[in-house]
Amino acid sequence: MSDFRISLDKANTIITATFAKGREAGMKPLSCVVVDAGGHVIAFQRQDGTSFLRLDIARGKAAGALALGVNSRRIGEMAAERPSFIASLGHLAANGLIPVAGGVIVKGPDGLAIGAVGVTGDTSDNDEIAALAGIAAAGLTPL
Repeated sequence: MSDFRISLDKANTIITATFAKGREAGMKPLSCVVVDAGGHVIAFQRQDGTSFLRLDIARGKAAGALALGVNSRRIGEMAAERPSFIASLGHLAANGLIPVAGGVIVKGPDGLAIGAVGVTGDTSDNDEIAALAGIAAAGLTPL
C-alpha cells in the first residue's frame, strides 16, 4: 500500500468531473464512488434519476478492482476465461465484485494503489470513460 492517499477534496473533484463527462457525452445519470486503498468509501454521489442500488454496484466495481489488483474491465475478461473462479469470489468480497468495466484503480506517484473509482449508470464502457475523465481532472493516474 502506498503512503499517498486520495483526499476528500480530490475525491469530490473526481466525482464532479465524472458527472461533467457524462453530461458532455450525453450519458444516462451516473453514480460515482471513490474508495481508499482498503476499499472504504471516501465519497459517493449519484445524479438525479439513478436507482438505489448504484452505491453497491459502483463500490463493487471499485473495491473489486482493488481486491484483485486489476481494473474491473480485466475482471470481466477473467470471468469469461475462468467463470467458476470469479463466481466463487463473490461471497469473499465484502464490498462486492462487479466484473464489468467502470472500476478503475488509482495509483500514487510510487506506482502503488491509493484507491479506486467506480462508476455505474450507463454502459460499462461509458462508465469507464467517465471514471478516467474524473481521475485525470483530479491530477491522478489510473492503473
